[in-house]
Amino acid sequence: MDLKSKIREIENFPKEGISFKDITTLLKDRNAFSYAVNKIVDDLKDKEIDYVVGPEARGFLMGAAVAYALGVGFIPVRKPGKLPSKTTRLDYELEYGTDSLEIHSDAISQGDKIAIVDDLLATGGTVRAVAELIESLGGEIAAMEFLIELEDLNGRDKLDGYHINSLVNY
Repeated sequence: MDLKSKIREIENFPKEGISFKDITTLLKDRNAFSYAVNKIVDDLKDKEIDYVVGPEARGFLMGAAVAYALGVGFIPVRKPGKLPSKTTRLDYELEYGTDSLEIHSDAISQGDKIAIVDDLLATGGTVRAVAELIESLGGEIAAMEFLIELEDLNGRDKLDGYHINSLVNY
């Protein structure tokens, strides 16, 4: 299936010069959504995954579906102040500033095998921060899975040594 044809591109959103990749059109197409989830699951099925971790917010959509299909738990990574229990926080650098992410401090145990699932790999900064949070809790990153990869932004360069799978490349 041509997943790229199921993704709507919106020019100049959220600002001039950006070509936004809107996955809502793929998500509402039951065949395309199922196909995308199954392709990610196929890549993960032999990796003995304990948990899928998905960063806010579109990582929740893809990650929870993949976790369900694998029969494993899902762990959200959120912006600060959104998780109700004790959290571990990581502040990280972006191209033009900083950002922060949090995970529940008891979400991952030493040696847990984790798949990070998100909708988009762009510059790699956010997923790198998610990986650092997981590893700080003792988790092992078994794979990083993305629906879309924007190759020109060289996100893979920040993720050397990790298994990366992307379904659609721009």
